[in-house]
Amino acid sequence: MAETPAELRVTMELFFFAYREFTGEADRLLSRQGFGRAHHRVIYFVARHPGISVGELQSILRVTKQSLARVLGDLRTREFIVQGSDPKDRRRRRLYLTPQSEALERTLTDRQAAWIARAFAHVDAAAVTGFRAVLSAMIDRDDRPGLVRATDGKGDKTADRDGMA
Repeated sequence: MAETPAELRVTMELFFFAYREFTGEADRLLSRQGFGRAHHRVIYFVARHPGISVGELQSILRVTKQSLARVLGDLRTREFIVQGSDPKDRRRRRLYLTPQSEALERTLTDRQAAWIARAFAHVDAAAVTGFRAVLSAMIDRDDRPGLVRATDGKGDKTADRDGMA
């Protein structure tokens, strides 16, 4: 489907405003802790992948070592992240959430999930599937294999923009 430049701008504005709403409450909760969105992303992905290596996290987030080191340093100093050695390779550092970080992540994720669920309640299943397809198509192809995909209710994974699950 070919969109006009004006239609694309409308979509971009909707995307900006939706993202503002999606991140707004999380930003307020994080700021009370003295954290920002970079801290949130680290906490989220360490929760999704306990024991993730620093290098793997850097790859997911596509950030420099320096910027990740700063955020991890903040989180370790404040005891939101603990770092352990990999039993197979002592040079590799593995990251884990502390109980207080797990509680923060749960609160942030629950609130953002509820926000999405409220939006989904206003549309039909086809719109939800289409929305997920658009988001998937916006993600770099190399990042897609690591994504958790929803099923269509029959156990089949939803397809990405190229028809590949």
